[in-house]
Formats: sequence, structure tokens, C-alpha cells
Amino acid sequence: MEDCFLSIIIPAYNEEKRLLPTLDQICKYLSRQNYPYEVIVVDDGSTDNTLQIARDFANSNGHIVVLTNGQNRGKGYTVRNGMLSAKGEYVFFTDADLSTPIEELEKCLPYLINSHDVIIGSRSLPDSDIIIHQPWYREIMGKTFNFIVNMLLLRGIIDTQCGFKGFKKEVVKKVFSKCKIDGFSFDVEALYLSKKFNYKIKEIPIKWRNSALSKVSPVKHSIQMFKDLMNIKIKDFKGCYK
Repeated sequence: MEDCFLSIIIPAYNEEKRLLPTLDQICKYLSRQNYPYEVIVVDDGSTDNTLQIARDFANSNGHIVVLTNGQNRGKGYTVRNGMLSAKGEYVFFTDADLSTPIEELEKCLPYLINSHDVIIGSRSLPDSDIIIHQPWYREIMGKTFNFIVNMLLLRGIIDTQCGFKGFKKEVVKKVFSKCKIDGFSFDVEALYLSKKFNYKIKEIPIKWRNSALSKVSPVKHSIQMFKDLMNIKIKDFKGCYK
């Protein structure tokens, strides 16, 4: 797949219940498009049948690439593995639960092709369409986290944590090769570096539905994410991102 227009990265950890319908939806949609594509599933050391499901699907569809971390390394590491392996001119990552419908690509791709370097799917813009909301406490935690992100690192980005983002190929190589965060704050680090390197970023309202099977722990992961924000600031001060 030397001439690849679009790459879709799907990080997967114990996703045996959701991965197959997600792959089916994505491939049905992309098969109707007039460009070459690949879908990269990166298994993060799953202990269920996720990896076998991905490999079985790949055996029947030449557009599917399956990578594995070998052990559980975290979402940031998993996305980074897929992004740096991608061959597409434009590279998106999306969650295995497909909270953002794959059809939202139609809103995002034109901006990457014509005017911007990084596209952020946003759940918090006035035109965003939230079909199923998160529990109220998760929404409050999310807004609080983004407020702190804006204060410490990234002004002007409303929703850093939606799992639907797109990058031009050259941005992927420069940004993700320097990323260090293996956990859920990897989005902030990638966006922070994109802004640091003066790439043009666009936040776009999307459709989104919450999944009841979220892997994010409200307490454990929130504490780690706040620590990661400080680590990003410290790493930049030390010159780790040069």
C-alpha cells in the first residue's frame, strides 16, 4: 500500500464486544470512497479475543493492518505506535467504540486537504451534536480538565480529549516521534507539540455518543492525567521536545 491516501488508527484494549462492528462500519464506509486507504488496529496487550478478532477480519480484508504492543502499554503508546506506522497522506485516530461516526470524516478531510495541519473533533462547540451524553460527573470532570489544560498549556482549544483527530502525514512524523505520554493525556501532548511547531489547528463540531463501556477510571486516570500535564510542561522546559 505505497500509494495510500488515508490511514485510520484504532487503539484496542479488550474490545472483543465492539471491535468487529466498528471495523465493519468503517470498511463499508471507506469502500464507497474513491481513494486508497488502510485501517490499522493496534492491540494493547488485550487479555480477551480482541487480537484474534482483528486478525480474522484482516484475513478477509486487505485494507486492515494489525499491530500489537505485546503487553498493555497505555492508549498514548498504542495510538503513537499506529500513527508512526501509518502510510496515509492523512492520518486519523478514532476510538474502538466509534463514539464519533466514521462519516464525520466528510467534515474534517477538506480542512486537512485545503487549509489546516491538524483537525480536532470537538464535543463542546455550539454546533456539536451529542446524541448520548456522558454521566454528569464525567462531563464536569472533562470541562474541569480542559479548563486546566487551557490555563497551563493550550489556550483556545475547547475539547482536547475527544478521540477523533486527524493529522497531515508530515505532522504525524514530527509530532508523534517526540511524544512521550503513554496514558490518556497523550492528546494534550500531541496538540501542545503541534502548536509549539506552529502547525495550523482546526476544531470541528462533530456527532458523538457516549459509550457505557468506557475504559477511563474517573479517579485513577484523572489523577494521572493531571500529573501528565505537569510532566509535559517540565519536559518542554528541559528541552525534551526540541
